[in-house]
Amino acid sequence: MFEWFRRRRRPEGRALQLRSRGDLGDATRVDFEELAPDIETYLGQAAYLQLGFFETLSELIASTPELAQKESLSRAAGAALRKHEELVALIRERDLEPTALMLPFREQLDAFRRATHGVRPQETMLSVHITAGMLDDFYLALSASYGDTGRRVARILQADSDRQAIVEITKETIASDPEWASLLALWGRRLVGDTLLVARSALRTRALDEAEEARVEPVFTELMGAHSRRMDAMGLAA
Repeated sequence: MFEWFRRRRRPEGRALQLRSRGDLGDATRVDFEELAPDIETYLGQAAYLQLGFFETLSELIASTPELAQKESLSRAAGAALRKHEELVALIRERDLEPTALMLPFREQLDAFRRATHGVRPQETMLSVHITAGMLDDFYLALSASYGDTGRRVARILQADSDRQAIVEITKETIASDPEWASLLALWGRRLVGDTLLVARSALRTRALDEAEEARVEPVFTELMGAHSRRMDAMGLAA
């Protein structure tokens, strides 16, 4: 169940913080000891996630016949690749080897990517938009635990992902056949569970007790709120 985050003791007062993309100063703060993984794990995972989004989008470009859609998807793929490259550069600045940091997560994250890969291209496009959006938000939240490095990661993750084209393609798909709306809405709801497993496993390898659940609930409430807004923007029920 994606139990692949190493743990280290953290000093008192570290915080998990879910930041809105346009306002770094107004965010839900959750004080929780030992909540975040160590910095090497965080950077390695974040970098590999972006590489995975780039790979999935590249596959979609190859399988999409319409040139306009190919071009639109290429912008989203390019944005994911830029984020990956900037995270890799940050890793190298710490005199660490990016491949060594990412490799421990390859098997598990590839399994997650396969589990969220749709049978149809339209489902896979939605998968990228939903899973990348939720996990970008979550890793943005975790960034508050890492000082200046975390602030730099936050700036990387807040850069434009150029996924608006996926929203437009999805809306066009629904307009062409209303049955797509129920199918994609169902697929979107399925994606949430798989994605939250990845996010929650970043907190602890063991189950949270009742008090801990209450303290982290605001973060996941905001994640779900952002997910609902993404679905609404495409005309889908969350």
